[in-house]
Amino acid sequence: MSVTEPSTGPSGHTETTGPATGPSGPTGPSRPSGPAVTDPSGAEAVNGSREWRGVAAENQDELSAQVSFLLRDRSRRLLGDLLRPYRGEIVLLVAIIVTCNVASLSIPYLVKVGIDAGIPPMVAGAGPRTLMTVVAAILAAAAIQLVTRRIFLRMAGRIGQNILLELRRRVFGHFQRLSLSFHEDYTSGRVVSRLTSDIDAISEMLQSGFDDLVTAVLTLFGTAVLLLVLDVHLAVVALLPLPVLVVFTGWFRRQSSIVYRRTRETVALVIVHFVESMAGMRAVQAFRGEPRNQEIFSQLNTDYRDANRRSMHLIAIFSPGVKLIGNVTIAAVLLYGGTLAIQGEVTVGVLAAFLLYLRQFYEPMQEISQFYNTFQSAGAALEKLSGVLQERPVVAEPGDPVTLERPRGRIEFQGVEFSYLDGVAVLPRLDLVVPTGQTVALVGTTGAGKTTLAKLVSRFYDPVAGRVLLDGVDLRDLGEESRHAAVVLVTQENFLFSGSVADNIRFGRPGASMADVVAAARSIGADAFVSALPEGYDTQVGKHGGRLSAGQRQLVAFARAFLADPAVLILDEATSSLDVSSERLVQRAMRTILAERTALIIAHRLSTVEIADRVLVMDGGRIVEDGPPGELAGRAGRYADLHRAWLDSISDHRDVPG
Repeated sequence: MSVTEPSTGPSGHTETTGPATGPSGPTGPSRPSGPAVTDPSGAEAVNGSREWRGVAAENQDELSAQVSFLLRDRSRRLLGDLLRPYRGEIVLLVAIIVTCNVASLSIPYLVKVGIDAGIPPMVAGAGPRTLMTVVAAILAAAAIQLVTRRIFLRMAGRIGQNILLELRRRVFGHFQRLSLSFHEDYTSGRVVSRLTSDIDAISEMLQSGFDDLVTAVLTLFGTAVLLLVLDVHLAVVALLPLPVLVVFTGWFRRQSSIVYRRTRETVALVIVHFVESMAGMRAVQAFRGEPRNQEIFSQLNTDYRDANRRSMHLIAIFSPGVKLIGNVTIAAVLLYGGTLAIQGEVTVGVLAAFLLYLRQFYEPMQEISQFYNTFQSAGAALEKLSGVLQERPVVAEPGDPVTLERPRGRIEFQGVEFSYLDGVAVLPRLDLVVPTGQTVALVGTTGAGKTTLAKLVSRFYDPVAGRVLLDGVDLRDLGEESRHAAVVLVTQENFLFSGSVADNIRFGRPGASMADVVAAARSIGADAFVSALPEGYDTQVGKHGGRLSAGQRQLVAFARAFLADPAVLILDEATSSLDVSSERLVQRAMRTILAERTALIIAHRLSTVEIADRVLVMDGGRIVEDGPPGELAGRAGRYADLHRAWLDSISDHRDVPG
């Protein structure tokens, strides 16, 4: 075996790569790598201030100004990072949309020229030459507007889709890298919400909202300048309501920010309940839980409706308000401008152009009000996505990972202490050595620490104190690829993915050939039932492997593990859900898969324990008995009591008439 020598610290190793954040907020920056324990508020004191990290703010409707600023800044940094690769194209887009708006803004001015300079010569009998020239210019401006807008929409659409592609990739990849403790607290429904409704909200902003905003802003500024150029006195009357409009818009922005954060959270809760209800449909129907589920869903759906109602209520105030201000302004300008035109101080063309520009000036305010709807929804979604991306795995990868060329499978616990919650020790202190190639069965009551021990070996968690070693290397120093190749965990859920039987077996080694897949299945005794399936190894297993029996799913999971060929295999209650006949098939497979490798078996059925070389009886996170199963069964102790009860249950089962 070739091993790069690790630089390991003493027992009680606590180095971390940075502040570990949990699903509800951050852990202390000096906390040892381990399960996240968070402040209930989701905040922590850092240098005298309170800092919000990760998904800590998701359940808060109203936030302080400081926290809101931090969240907005985090979202802006994510958006800036996504836009950075397209800086050159964005500059070109701005140039194109400016050209489009210049062409659009030129049309009312050309109308003014046509009225003032084109019509009088025709009245005097000089012909329509000037007017036709102006009309040609208007048509040319319209053509430029058409072409530039088409180019803009195509480019903006392509850039927007590329940004969404990158964002989905980042979020999905990050969810896969986050530690098990995060996923145990952050429900699958929320994960689905982040990758669907939140991404969709950002997509809507990129596809339509961004275009509307840029056009509206350029139109507003361009129109304001042209109004001043045409006539200062009329421009003063036209722009007089602008401060009121600014204050009104500021109020709408503040209120909508609160409302749309609530909207994103309520839609996430609807998705959470829907996903969990569908996933647990067997339990729902078995326990007649449909009415209760419907009641919960109705309440969540009502909350979502009410949140959207509040957003529409704001729109119903803002949009008509802007229209009222615009129409009153147009009426005032028409009255004042008409008076000036009668007095000869302005031309009819100037007044006509002014009225056209005013319509263009206040129409974008309607678009901006609609954009705020999209923008606030997308902003709340981006805030949540940036929070997810800010989360850091509690189990951090080493900066200088060690590689095990040929792992042998020796496991050692040195003074290991572990707790999921502060002050509640699951493993008070554990010292244990499992030699290479030994099969060890872990026995004990629920909560004794058996599964926790398995999770530490799999490095789903890190110990709070002490070290877990594989072939003398601290698991915290071992590279991810080496660890995954060396340690495989098979659970009682034996999760199968949608796809064929071969695809699920190949999951253990994605590059394996079909011959390797068949050989693995044949080695553990699964080939017979797989070959008998309608399409053999190409048979689709269905959702979660629902088309296969529990025993068949377990055999497929074993074949997957056998193909992966780990040095350490962990079986967590691998036969607990099987009937007697299926259990016998699986036990024969277990003898094959456990040969010549280190194994930890967690089991309540002592028929599984019988194949072990060694039994550890655990209680309260401590090993209270240790020895071969035959030896422990022959002397007074907890294992002997369990063994005797198991034999009695077998005898009772045989006495029952068939």
